[in-house]
Amino acid sequence: MGEFQEFTEALFGQLSVEIDEEKEIIKLASTAKEDLKGKAEFNSLENIATEIFSTYKNKVEEFLEVKIPENIELKFPELTELKRLKGEKVFADKESKEFVTELFNAVAKENKTRIAELMQEDTAKYLVYSTYAIQYISKITTTYGDCLDSIIYLNKFILSRYPEIILHKQGEPYNARFENVNSGYLGAVKMTVVEELIHAAQGNLQQVNKNAAIEVNKINEELAGIILSLDTDTINKLSEYCQLQAVPDDFPFAKKANLFFFLNPDHFLIEQIGPDVMTFTHVEIDPKIGESIPQLLDIYKRWLVPIQQHHAAFTAMEGMAAFAIENILKDDKDFQNYLTTFMGTDFSSYQVRKSMGKDFTKTVYGKLGTKTFKKMIEVPPNTRELKDPQLYINKLS
Repeated sequence: MGEFQEFTEALFGQLSVEIDEEKEIIKLASTAKEDLKGKAEFNSLENIATEIFSTYKNKVEEFLEVKIPENIELKFPELTELKRLKGEKVFADKESKEFVTELFNAVAKENKTRIAELMQEDTAKYLVYSTYAIQYISKITTTYGDCLDSIIYLNKFILSRYPEIILHKQGEPYNARFENVNSGYLGAVKMTVVEELIHAAQGNLQQVNKNAAIEVNKINEELAGIILSLDTDTINKLSEYCQLQAVPDDFPFAKKANLFFFLNPDHFLIEQIGPDVMTFTHVEIDPKIGESIPQLLDIYKRWLVPIQQHHAAFTAMEGMAAFAIENILKDDKDFQNYLTTFMGTDFSSYQVRKSMGKDFTKTVYGKLGTKTFKKMIEVPPNTRELKDPQLYINKLS
């Protein structure tokens, strides 16, 4: 087995927990469906989502005081299509987008040969974008929806199977327990539709996030290219100095990959400085590392601006959504049943969950009221303002 094939095996090794969970869900759903036949039947995800869509579109627009694009539509992808779609959520420039699409298609189909070929075709891109494949696809079973290019995708693989699995686990008598589980199912769909409608309304904020992510990925590709071009002696010297795990000499790509993942600013700077890097304006590096990679300091400096923009925009997007969901669905019985039946929590516990973005939105809303959301979309906060919302409020006044 060649080194690229071994790396492909390692990729699926990292996805194995998710893949095993998917198989388990399919198995449990099949058993549940068989046992529930003639005893309990849930409405289809498509029917529920379509029926509530217009109502909740209006509710979101009323609460945010922001219009949602008229051409917004719903789609209901199953597992393989969901995995392919995750590639669309990876923001890359035109040159890299085709590679990302190919990579996610290959991962979705578990086509190891094609993945190894892609790795060989453009190793730098593989190093950057394979991490997204692991990160995004490993969350398939916990992500109910996505919004992209005026299309809301609802995770049919999960949302259409969980109600039957949950009811079946609760056991007989199914008819006595059906109403509560069905209500939780409706609540899950409502929450997902509301969340993705909010994201659909975030226009400029989404664009800022996308542009920043593209820039971050371009810089990471540049770093990958530099590390891949280093000679063996430099790689060995740096690996030893950075105390990386020893790799046999007949695995040169693995050595370079290890060094890239270690020096990648997402890992290295956050590991060295901590989350405060998101408000830093200046970075330094170990002179010993800088001697071997003179371009590294410049790369880190250029990375700071877009990563902070990306972090701020994404945090604001998620925070706005969390705050709005909480307010739009706070009196919704189905949503409360979703929290208890599906999530094992309650609304009070849900409400007190801390998140920087939600806390920021809540603070600004306390001052600006319903203007908050339009302002956040038009004038996204920066990382310092997220930590200190008063700075943002002052900026707008």
